[in-house]
Amino acid sequence: MLDFVFAVDDSVTWHMMNLLKNRSHYSFLKVFGPKQISSVQSYGAGIYYNTLVPCNGRVIKYGVISTDTLIDDLLHWKTLYVAGRLQKPVKILTQNENSKLQAALVSNLKSAVTAAFLMLPESFSEEDLYMQIAGLSYSGDFRMVIGEDRSKVQNIVKPNVPHFQKLYSNILQDCPQVVYKHHLGRLEIDKSPEGQFTQLMALPRTLQQKITSLVDPPGKNRDVEEILLQVAHDPDCGFVVHQGISGIVRSSSIVQSAKTILTAGAKKSITYSMKKLYKMTKGWLRKTS
Repeated sequence: MLDFVFAVDDSVTWHMMNLLKNRSHYSFLKVFGPKQISSVQSYGAGIYYNTLVPCNGRVIKYGVISTDTLIDDLLHWKTLYVAGRLQKPVKILTQNENSKLQAALVSNLKSAVTAAFLMLPESFSEEDLYMQIAGLSYSGDFRMVIGEDRSKVQNIVKPNVPHFQKLYSNILQDCPQVVYKHHLGRLEIDKSPEGQFTQLMALPRTLQQKITSLVDPPGKNRDVEEILLQVAHDPDCGFVVHQGISGIVRSSSIVQSAKTILTAGAKKSITYSMKKLYKMTKGWLRKTS
């Protein structure tokens, strides 16, 4: 199923026009009108999905997100829902000249590299890096326990290594903390406490907040910089970062999935869930055969 995401400046107007053209795409929420649909959109990850939509002989789903919400997620990883999808190779069909959005897209890729560095050893392969990046938005997602193929990250990365290279090569070449041996497909990073502190300080704001809440005991209220310096010296630094990311993804994925029952309707939700379970079961069978 093809997955589209539309970033729109005015969600109410967009849904109003789409209801006139494609009313059948919507669940029972269409009777409440575009303002209520836009209100539902704002919950969870701030994206409204219409799924299992027939289009030119294919089945598609498409999500609608406000441009401001998208930029906020790209910069700060508030939910990592759409930002996580944009850390993987995607086809951008059309894009207006929004300099804030352009900068946020690049910032999101840099943040993904930084977070991955903190969870990887001193030396690793390019494929290891891309597996780590592709897995960021699935960390803590309850659907990876039931509903998703366990090999999903591997299936995303292995056929698409050249596309990941195209997406990240400039960032890796310009990063002062990594030795990028492109011809060998290997990388080496600075794992000293000083190097890790620099990386922690460059992480998106929401992730820094999650890390500090994990490490700082209640009532202490220490400075964020002080806490991150402590984490930089911790042998389990990468695990703490992973826990922080999982906390972001877990909360947004639960709310977004619950919202799907409203936005897709009961029948489509059950059909979509059954297809996910079928794919997950096929993945298990491939591994055991």
